[in-house]
Amino acid sequence: MNLDEKRVLVIRCGAIGDLVVSTSIIDSLRQKFGENVIIDWVATPLGKKLFKHDKRLHHVFSLQHRKVPISLSTAKRKIIKHSKRNPYDLLINLDAGNVFKKLSKAIYAKERFGRGFSDIDTEIKGDYALNSNKRVYAPAIDDKKIVKEAMPMLYGEKKELVWQRFSLPKEYIIINASNSHHKKSRINYRAWPKEQWKSLIAKLSKSVTLVIIGNRGEEKYFKEIAPFPSNVIDLVGKTSISELITVVKNAKAIVTTDTGPAHIASALKTPIYVLIGPTPHKETGPYHSPENPVTVISKHLSCAPCYKTEVMKACQDNICMREITVEMVLKAMKKVLKQ
Repeated sequence: MNLDEKRVLVIRCGAIGDLVVSTSIIDSLRQKFGENVIIDWVATPLGKKLFKHDKRLHHVFSLQHRKVPISLSTAKRKIIKHSKRNPYDLLINLDAGNVFKKLSKAIYAKERFGRGFSDIDTEIKGDYALNSNKRVYAPAIDDKKIVKEAMPMLYGEKKELVWQRFSLPKEYIIINASNSHHKKSRINYRAWPKEQWKSLIAKLSKSVTLVIIGNRGEEKYFKEIAPFPSNVIDLVGKTSISELITVVKNAKAIVTTDTGPAHIASALKTPIYVLIGPTPHKETGPYHSPENPVTVISKHLSCAPCYKTEVMKACQDNICMREITVEMVLKAMKKVLKQ
């Protein structure tokens, strides 16, 4: 190893959206320390799959159980042992809370930045999660221009391999009808009613090929909006994460609720039509910039956003999502449909 090469360990587990947003740090580190900087990452097993084809990362440690003490976690001890043999120049903890505080201190690193090591107020109400994330790692980069220009990016499976497997057409629009809360026994507050999804799919499929995406385990949910019209390709439960990245990257657009694939699309600059109800979309939704267009479709009710508040818990009607009509979505998509 070149002695001038920097060794950096990034800690960021969390859901897909959290991981996608945090990838802006990779190019920030490469801009600051050069393309030969060695970047390791601590992620969930899902995160490891997300980064499968990202050659900018040297190694991704898979951590299944975040809260298990070091003494009982083989995975955490493995990370510490690796750092003892190959100490890091920088450790940057992007994970919220104190769950990785002890691990961060046990890892061999010359300098530590991020959550638990800085008193910077990173959360600003009404600001994108991307910008909050940048404020966490900015002190480690110490270059405002680099941090400002850094954007998330993902790398998927080779296009020819994905097309060979799924026989996708040249042009298509993605429908992402589910979200991570699809198994909730109570109201899924981020969901759009199934009958509206069914109606939208029927109308859109008359003019463009649709690709339906969904995770393994969500098949039961999609049975309730099936059968699909003939001009629909059903990929529910069929793609790996790296294949999904490629499918999203090459789409004309994606229609989605505020959930993981929306963040994937924003990192890939795929036009997004996102149905927003209770969530504060500028904080938790897909980020918007001139390079990645995001169209928010919402009723903008006075009670919204109410996510994780007593207002949401008391709501039995989910009116902010239910009152988004199929016509509203079609009107918003008029430009991309004409193309």
